[in-house]
Amino acid sequence: MSYPSSTLQIPDTTCVPRHVAIIMDGNGRWATQRYLPRVAGHAKGVEAVRAAVKACISRGVGYLTLFAFSSENWRRPADEVSMLMRLFAAALEREVDKMHANGIRLRVVGDLSRFDARLLQLIEQAENKTQSNDRLTLTICANYGGRWDLMQATNRMVAAHPETNEYTEAELAPYLAMAYAPEPDLFIRTGGEQRISNFLLWQLAYTELYFTETFWPDFDADALDAAIISYQQRERRFGRTSAQLVEIRKAS
Repeated sequence: MSYPSSTLQIPDTTCVPRHVAIIMDGNGRWATQRYLPRVAGHAKGVEAVRAAVKACISRGVGYLTLFAFSSENWRRPADEVSMLMRLFAAALEREVDKMHANGIRLRVVGDLSRFDARLLQLIEQAENKTQSNDRLTLTICANYGGRWDLMQATNRMVAAHPETNEYTEAELAPYLAMAYAPEPDLFIRTGGEQRISNFLLWQLAYTELYFTETFWPDFDADALDAAIISYQQRERRFGRTSAQLVEIRKAS
């Protein structure tokens, strides 16, 4: 199934966002404030992922995308990167059966070529096991970057259609890493920073942005509800005027 681009076609909107994308920021600072090692913050962040998944399901969100590790995060200290990889592998080993039992489909997107064989095997097994589930699609963006996504999509498109000299947005879209999902309705970044940090550059074109000071380990169902309430107060015009929206509502 393919989904329309918000710049080519006005998408359907609902009171509850169909797709929520989150940059899970603040794990390290959460730990530092408590005089704990950064690893403690990342471990607590895994618990927050469970809470977010549960809250999204109960509120009717169909797609949840989490920015777990960016293509720029390799710049972090080597021991922290190694620890993050171990946490990712451990979470896959521990959580996949639960996700499958709860009807959750897991997808992992990004440049996976830098991951070791064991982690790649766990990702493949998890995706295969959950591929028929449709209660919630949980996407983990790992070694992902928005510019990487655009480049890999462009390269694949050109390789598939070498006879073409000019390409359209619609021709590129199927090659993007998240072509299987609608564009996010709501983007959330925790931890107080207010930037998108090379996350879903194409897909966030008309997404509503929400920033919170809450560190990711403290982000719970109430925090998600606050973000959704903010989203519900937005006027999603997609290039139209407010007056046009009033007329559309009158006609419906």
